[in-house]
Amino acid sequence: MKVLLKGLLFTLSCSFSFSFYFQQGEREKKCIIEDIPADTLVTGRHKMQSWDIAAHEFLPSAPGLGLFVTVKGPDKQILLHKLYAPESHFIFQSHSQGEHYICLTSNSTRLAVFAGSKLRINLDIQVGERITEKSPDETKDKIINAEERVLHLIERMEYISKQQDYQRLREEEFRRVSERTNDDILWWALVQTTILLTMGVWQMKHMKNFFVAKKLV
Repeated sequence: MKVLLKGLLFTLSCSFSFSFYFQQGEREKKCIIEDIPADTLVTGRHKMQSWDIAAHEFLPSAPGLGLFVTVKGPDKQILLHKLYAPESHFIFQSHSQGEHYICLTSNSTRLAVFAGSKLRINLDIQVGERITEKSPDETKDKIINAEERVLHLIERMEYISKQQDYQRLREEEFRRVSERTNDDILWWALVQTTILLTMGVWQMKHMKNFFVAKKLV
């Protein structure tokens, strides 16, 4: 029953992914920050093209154009650093949970791109998704296809489990911070009350001594 329930939840869920594009100058470095759980597979697909800003159209790709992809973990450890083709994909696996830096830098020079143009990069990041290479052989064995799908489902189920554990840890951390804040507020209220009572007693005693000294009582 538990396995069936997990499978149902898994089929209703989807892995976290986002896709966008941006313009980038030559040798310019742009990074995105993603909060990723530990032991999670991350795949990215990119397509880099020369873009004429004035004409608003794509230009022919310069020969030798490539894209450096650098990935750093929360502890600044380099998980990936490699030069890829203008249209390709990259894969890396997180070792620890936290913020990961995915940085992209083109290898173009002023001679590699046309004047008045920039590089336009389309990027698609999928967290917990497994890349499946497209085979040119259309007569692929059905058993291999079934095995690939089973492996894909298992990996996505593991990803959901890791995401749940990660969110549970974050909730526990938030609860500890909230409890510590409530304790600090309580102690501060007690300190304020003690100070006010002490000042009140001191003022009453001072006024009594003043009245006695002036022989008013």
